[in-house]
Order: sequence, then C-alpha cells, then structure tokens
Amino acid sequence: MGSGSDGGGALPLFETKEAKFKNAYRLFLISMFIGICMIWVYRITQILFDDDVEERLVWMLLFLSELWFGFYWVITKSARWNPVYRYAFRDRLSHRYEDKLPRVDIFVCTADPTIEPPMMVINTVLSVMAYNYPTDKLSVYLSDDGGSDLTFYALLEASVFSKHWLPFCKKFNIEPRSPAAYFSTKSNSVVDVEGLSSIKKLYEEMEHRIDTAANLGRIPEEIRTKHKGFSEWVSVTTQRDHQTILQVLIDGRNPNAVDIDGVALPMLVYLSRQKSPNHPHNFKAGAMNALLRVSSKISNGKIILNVDCDMYSNNSESVRDALCFFMDEQKSHDIAFVQFPQSFYNLTKNDIYGSSLSILTEVELPGMDGCGGPPYIGTGCFHRREVLCGKKYGTEFDVEYEDSVLINKVQEGASKLEETAKIVADCTFEEGTQWGKEMGLKYGCAVEDVITGLSIHCRGWKSVYFNPTRKGFLGVAPITLGQTLVQYKRWAEGSLQMLLSRYGPLQSYGVGRIKLGHRMAYCLWCIWAPNWLATFYYSVIPSLYLLKGIPLFPRISSLWFLPFAYVIITEILSSIGEFLFYGSTLGCWWNEQRMWIFRSTTSYLFGFIDTLLNLFGFAKSRFDITAKLIDKDVAKRKDIMEFGNSSPMFIILATLAMLNLYCFFWGVKRMIINTQTPSFDSLLLQVLLCGFLVIINLPI
Repeated sequence: MGSGSDGGGALPLFETKEAKFKNAYRLFLISMFIGICMIWVYRITQILFDDDVEERLVWMLLFLSELWFGFYWVITKSARWNPVYRYAFRDRLSHRYEDKLPRVDIFVCTADPTIEPPMMVINTVLSVMAYNYPTDKLSVYLSDDGGSDLTFYALLEASVFSKHWLPFCKKFNIEPRSPAAYFSTKSNSVVDVEGLSSIKKLYEEMEHRIDTAANLGRIPEEIRTKHKGFSEWVSVTTQRDHQTILQVLIDGRNPNAVDIDGVALPMLVYLSRQKSPNHPHNFKAGAMNALLRVSSKISNGKIILNVDCDMYSNNSESVRDALCFFMDEQKSHDIAFVQFPQSFYNLTKNDIYGSSLSILTEVELPGMDGCGGPPYIGTGCFHRREVLCGKKYGTEFDVEYEDSVLINKVQEGASKLEETAKIVADCTFEEGTQWGKEMGLKYGCAVEDVITGLSIHCRGWKSVYFNPTRKGFLGVAPITLGQTLVQYKRWAEGSLQMLLSRYGPLQSYGVGRIKLGHRMAYCLWCIWAPNWLATFYYSVIPSLYLLKGIPLFPRISSLWFLPFAYVIITEILSSIGEFLFYGSTLGCWWNEQRMWIFRSTTSYLFGFIDTLLNLFGFAKSRFDITAKLIDKDVAKRKDIMEFGNSSPMFIILATLAMLNLYCFFWGVKRMIINTQTPSFDSLLLQVLLCGFLVIINLPI
C-alpha cells in the first residue's frame, strides 16, 4: 500500500501491542458477572416470596434498576475486552517517504467569539501552522461560524506574526508551539534570551491590538482600510444571515509568501460559510462539510486534520505520527482515520469536575481499538479525504500520495481562487445532493462526529487510536459545574439520538457490517441518558426506606450478602486501581464518582427528556457550545467547586442532597433509640449507600 516501492521487506511504520494480563482480567470480569447474576437471583426470590404488594413493587423496581446496572456494566466492560496499544516509527517514515509526503489540510472550527476568544483561536492556528512538516504541503483553514470580523482580524494579525513565530519554533525546536502555552510554561528548549524577549514582545503587541479591538466592539477604521477582506462585512446583516466570506490570507502558491528567513509559509484561509434563516446550517457538521468542499478547490490535501479552536497542538510531530498509520505498505490499506485523545491543560490537581476523561482515553478507547477501532470524537482526528467524502472500503483500494496537481505551479490568482471556491460554501449548494447523508459528516444528530465515525466503520473501514507519551493536543475543560453538566447533557442527548436513529449501532444499519463487540462498545455512550432512571431510583428509594426502617438488602449474616459485598468491593478496588495505574490520584477517583452521580441525575435526565421531545416533534435539536473562557479568579481557587450560572439541574441536586441527609440522620437515630427497628445487621448496606450519597453531595 502507498507510494513506496520497497514495501515487501520494509520495516513496519507502526506496531500494535496487546495489553498485558489480558486473560487474567477477563477471568476477573467473569467472576464479577457471576456475582451480578447472583444479585439478580436474590431479587427474584424476594419478589416471589414477598406478600406485601407495596414492598413487592419496590423489590421489582430495585430488580429492574440492578438489571439495568448489570447490563450497563456488561456494555462498559465489552469496551475493555481486548485493548491494544499503538506505537509509531516516524523515523522510518522520514527515511522512506520524506520526498513523497502527502498534502495535509488542517481544519480549525470556531462558532462564537464571545465564548471562544479570538486570541485562543489564533493560538491554535499558529500551533498547527508550526508543525514539523514541509510548509508547502500544509494548509490551514479557519471556519468561523460566528461570521465575526474580530475573528478575521485576529487571524490577519496571526498571519503576520507567523512570519516570526514559525522560524523561532523551528530554530529552537520548542514545544508546545502555541505562543500562549509556550510563554506560560517552563520549557526545556535552549533559547537565547534576546530571541525570546523579541518574539514575546511581538506576541504581546499583537495581543494588545486584538484585545483593544475586542473591547471597542469594532475594528478601528485605520485597520479596516489595510485589507480588502473587511469590506465583506459591509453587507453582513447578522451572524445567521450573511454571504460566504472567503479570504486567502497566506497564499502558499505565491513564491513571495515566506517568513523572515525566506522559508515558504503554509497556506492560511479564512472561511465563514453563507448563512440564511431559510436554510438549515447543521451546526459543526455543516461547517466541516463546507470546509471539505472549499479546501478541495484550493489545496485538496489527501489527509485532513480537524481540531476544535481551543485544542492547540502540543506535539509538533503529530502529523508524522499519524501518517505512519496511513502509509505503512502492509497494514494501512483499511485505516480510515487516526484518533488522538482529547486532553486538557486547565485541570485541577484532583480534577474536581471529572473532566480529564482519563479512563476513556487510557482504557476504553484502547479497548475499542482492539475490536474494530475507536470512534471519531470530533477533534484531534486525522482522516483520509476520500473516506470522509463517502468512499467505501474495498480490496481494490489503494492510495497514491503523490500529487495529481502540483499546486505550486497553479497560476490562478488568489482572488480568482476565492471566487471559485465561494460557490461550494453557499447554503443552497447541498440541496439535492448526498452531503450530510452519504458524503461528509452526518446531519441530524448532536454527536455528528461519533455517528460519522460509525458510518465509516459500517462501510468496511477501520480506525486507529494513538495516544503518544507527549499528548498531541491540549484544550480547555469546563471550569464550572454548570458548564460540565451542560456539556454532558449535550453528549448524552446526541448519543441517545444516535442509538434511536437508523445509524445506531443496534439498528439494522450496523448489523452485519461491524462485529457485535464493536457495536456493543459504541453503545457505551449511547445508553448514558437512560442511566438516569436507575440512578435516580437508587438515590431515593433505599434512603426513604432506611428512614422507615425497612430493609431492602440482605443481612450481613446471610449468604446472599456475599455477592453484594464481592461486587461492590471488587468494583471499587478495580476502579481505584485503574485511576492510580494511569497516574491519577485518589482525589480524582472520588471526584469522578461524585460527577457520575451528578451527571446521571441531571445531565442524563435532561438529555433523555430533550431526546424524547425531539423524537415526537415537540422540540428541535440544539447545539450548545461549551464556553472556552477561563476565569482567572475561578482558576485560582483550584479544587473548590464553582457552580457558575443558575440552572434547574442544581434544584435536582440540592433536593437529592437534602433528602439523603435527612434520611441518613433520622434513619440512624431511629435505629439507635427504637429497639423495634431492624438492626444494623439488616440495614447496613442501606446505611452505607445513604451515607455515601451524603458525602458525595457535600459540595451541594
């Protein structure tokens, strides 16, 4: 496969290793499942032999809750059944293909300058422009769905600053290559003081000019007259009603587009696709599809990387790492995309909002990689252009990475190129086509990325999960409880929409196209939303019955206590072990347990309700953008929970917290002073459960 002629005996460009102690872990999971089955048997026997109608109903609902928890446990463990880990050899790639590396188009997406600050956006853009990759084969596109002249101005400033920043990065081989991230961290790179001082001064001056414009709420007239692009905003009505704005800020084909050292600069393009109130814009999926078409007219890179505007490149070798998986002569023929983990730079020591996604990135995604490939998670992902545009996998598929058109020899001017490419970004262009269906990203779902990745797998392709020692990308995690819950609400709603759609992993679309284990692993996120039912019931009923002194769990002296004890203790210990093994702390583990309860009783509940309203036509899907602003005062308070703006979700959390607090103290008090109340022997598990919920809710 690929363009090399030395494929037969060449060393592989990547290696795949299976997890150690895999079989021992599987035996452990089987023992856990036996324990769960014994709990189900216990519930069934209690239902059959309890004559009290009310108590029988309670037992039945407890059984259904535990049946659901068992089913969810099976789904989560299916994603861990066969984890694999990937290792790239980019030195071999450089040795064999340095003169035949493919063109790479990089898409950066932003949608709202008020919650995605332009300075953050251009730091991401500058970081990907500075990749250790031939600049004549690198093109960077910024999609601005906010249609903001401030974002355009910031990108214009970045295009000038890049002439100094890129040579600085490559001269001193610095990491990371986001200016803001580099200046705020201690680097091991050897940089002369004068050079550092000079480049930092240039950056601060640029930042001051952009911040001044942002504070004014407009671009000063003397700046507007310096670039023709600002004239586009004369006819802009609103953010949701404007013509296509396309500006080539750095024309990579132009021999004069060079940095201060005379080295060619990457192509840099600004795009704000046409918006109209009379046409659906399909959120981020629509923006990505517009970028696919526009870039095909300009640079047409064979490989596409897309990143969110807050996800700056933390590793200048990521492009070469990814290409190892696309260009191996023997093993790359069926790989559609390479997914990097979603990591964050603003997490607190103990990750108070459970935002690190450490178990997802270290355990579950490697597990999915072993059963067919990880999902596409919307950022930090490298794609083959042909696959993203709808190409099916077949044995005849082969990729020739040498350019069919030598773009540097194209004589068409930038202005003419802009006019040609604008047409494919019109809001009417997709009418009567397969865009959003069989081509590009899928429409009609809040998790357009995951459902697109699933459809790619169903077309016969595989994907790869690559988690290098130095993270490829770092972004901004939510900094308040409210932001976190809203984000998970969107994910839960979108995942349930996917489950219920024709593209769902359990629907006929996936049957026979991907393996059962892979379909089950995809369900890991699809069944988040229904979790609220069982979690809510378990958070309320056992506590209320503790208050009444009625036991719902077996006595300590009963043999039926053993499966409960085994499942609870081993699940807790194995969960703690995972966190500690992958570098987290006990505090991180505890906060993750808290956030799982919070998410299940609020985010998943609201996501479930909104999905049903959307399904029956009472509401339309919304795409809530997570704010990327970092409040410095909030950041200073570290591991103190910030609630953010008021939310109905907090009412639910507060009600559950007070209910469990009341039930715990009055229930225990009644047991102590009332000798007729059942003893601790029969109520111990309820006391522990209620006490656990009280401690979990301490921040509330």
